[in-house]
Amino acid sequence: MLIDAASLWYRAYYGLPSSIKAPDGRRAGAVRGFFDGLAVLGRRFSPTGMVCCLEGNWRPQWRVDLLPAYKAERALPDGAEDAPEGLDDQVAAIEALLPALGIATASDPGYEADDIIATLAARTAEPVLVVTGDRDLFQLVDDERDRKVVYLARGISKAELFDGEAVAAKFGVDPGHYVDFAVLRGDPSDGLPGVKGIGAKTAVTLVNTYGGIAGLRAAAAEAESDLPARHKAAIAEAGDYLERAVRVSTTAADVAVPTVDAALPRSPADPAAVEALAAEWGVASAIKRFHEAIGAA
Repeated sequence: MLIDAASLWYRAYYGLPSSIKAPDGRRAGAVRGFFDGLAVLGRRFSPTGMVCCLEGNWRPQWRVDLLPAYKAERALPDGAEDAPEGLDDQVAAIEALLPALGIATASDPGYEADDIIATLAARTAEPVLVVTGDRDLFQLVDDERDRKVVYLARGISKAELFDGEAVAAKFGVDPGHYVDFAVLRGDPSDGLPGVKGIGAKTAVTLVNTYGGIAGLRAAAAEAESDLPARHKAAIAEAGDYLERAVRVSTTAADVAVPTVDAALPRSPADPAAVEALAAEWGVASAIKRFHEAIGAA
């Protein structure tokens, strides 16, 4: 189980009331909800291993260089991500608790959690469950290699399991063409404008007819192709955007992440740190529920 940790703590933050407080009065719902979320995932899917993948860089410069608008709406003037009130302290607590509990983490300062997930998935022959609320990771679904996505859009308790058939049923394209579909349609939350005049339905038709953006661009360049003239013009005009956006949206699967031991902990790696952090944040019960879910002491 490869977990997009930020997806989990954001959903915990927004899914639990702000009245949940640490003993010192700070908001603590994201911390409690994060570990309760891990417990829910552990009980439902019984993973044999778990890695929480972290955002080493939420907006890598190499992606911004390719597409300056990438995630620009979420960036503060100093370049930091615009985080909701009280979340930063809770993220720090979660990131301290994970290694103290013995839960594997992975990150790289030049890459997003999506890239770390893609890299770790590429390294193993074992079945993989990717836990995320990010649609971009549907590109990793692969029935042949047994890679599925546990999608958190409706919340942790209502997470949906996506294989290739489910991705095709929801979006109209197979996972291998999800990036093509998203780049054509656009995704304002990531700063992808899409191609003028091409919405979701048209994007599905074009991707499935021409085999993705590479085939679509070839058809646009061919005088005798059956691609409608308006789409030929739009694709030709958007050529530079399409090339850059595909590179931005495709996960990097070759990040130099150190080898990770994904084995589930049978006892905390640092019991004293766990006890102290659990007391500081008032989450001892959530930590206990997590231990029970994975069979730890």
